Amino acid sequence: MAKLRGTAIIFALTSFLGMVDAAYLTLSHYRNFIPPCTLVNGCEKVLTSGYSTFAGMPISLFGLVNYLFLFVLALVFLDTQKTRVIKFAAKFSVLGLLASLVLVYLQIFVIKALCFYCLMSATVSTLLFAAGLFILLQNPRLSTPNFDKQS
Repeated sequence: MAKLRGTAIIFALTSFLGMVDAAYLTLSHYRNFIPPCTLVNGCEKVLTSGYSTFAGMPISLFGLVNYLFLFVLALVFLDTQKTRVIKFAAKFSVLGLLASLVLVYLQIFVIKALCFYCLMSATVSTLLFAAGLFILLQNPRLSTPNFDKQS
């Protein structure tokens, strides 16, 4: 259980980092401000492309909700020690990874520009997926039903 708790702490901290990144992009969007890109060029092109919004909302807002949800789940697990909560968070992290893969693909092959903050979010999603995978692999009873118990 100690290993699971440690991984849940990493999960919480990583999702918090994702929340900060996504919140910054979301606030920037609503303030009509393009954050400066320092390590890569292309933030303006990516953040003003047709792919930067969905249903009139910035993509970063969806990321913010995702990271907030995972953060809360990690905190709930740390408070209650209910393994089904961290199991759900681990499985849910797959959605963030898939969304990030699509968005990175769009940046590279369609928009042909890279956004540092978007790449940071993709990295966070990948780290959350890896932590989730570690949670499920290190605790097989979390990912498989127990058929030995009587109903």
